[in-house]
Amino acid sequence: MSMPFYISPDQMMKDRAEFARKGIARGRSAITARYHDGIVFLAGNPSHTLHKVSEIHDRIGFAAVGRYHEFENLRVAGIRYADLRGYAYDRADVSARALANSYAQLLGTAFSAGAEKPYEVELVVAEVGDADPDTAVAQGGDHADRLYRINFDGSVSDEGPFAVIGGHPGAVQDVLRTRLDPTAPLAMVVSTAMDALRRGGSPELGPADVEVAVLDRTRIPSGKFVRLDVAQVAGLLGKES
Repeated sequence: MSMPFYISPDQMMKDRAEFARKGIARGRSAITARYHDGIVFLAGNPSHTLHKVSEIHDRIGFAAVGRYHEFENLRVAGIRYADLRGYAYDRADVSARALANSYAQLLGTAFSAGAEKPYEVELVVAEVGDADPDTAVAQGGDHADRLYRINFDGSVSDEGPFAVIGGHPGAVQDVLRTRLDPTAPLAMVVSTAMDALRRGGSPELGPADVEVAVLDRTRIPSGKFVRLDVAQVAGLLGKES
């Protein structure tokens, strides 16, 4: 009788993490960053129909990298969660933090279950606050913007002025750390994010090769999410060229 093949739990977790990281690194990076009037999402994505960036709720956006069918299922699950919570309680009770925790539980369970492969995805859930960066610190509480990055293993981090997921984020993060101003207007932040993606391994990126959307706090009444077309992205980049 043959003995069963044994792998230590520690080695199994390392192998699963390496598997997920390799899958996520194959795609282009996506940036979520604050600007004066809200939050901007910018992702390397030549497709105009298969979106990496989407709206989840009135003030909440979602960005993802990795396997499309996996993060699309997660996006739909997030919309259902938000709708059910808003219906059962109040639409104002739907928050990015609650969504991030829900995604973390789902991804963490899949990562630690030995019978399944882990999700090959990284996510960002962002919520635009009522206050611009100049006054958010003074007002505090729920007035500030929120950015949460959820890793393939279910770990959650509360990000600062920006979050980078997918690809090879090191060079992208270096540019954003030195040049990004979260109190700057949208055109300046989009230009900085595009330069960061280009320096991060995609020098050929143009307006038609990226997906850009914003959560604009100045929009009235409640729908803050706006997807920008190629002409609008080119116009923003033209202002900074």
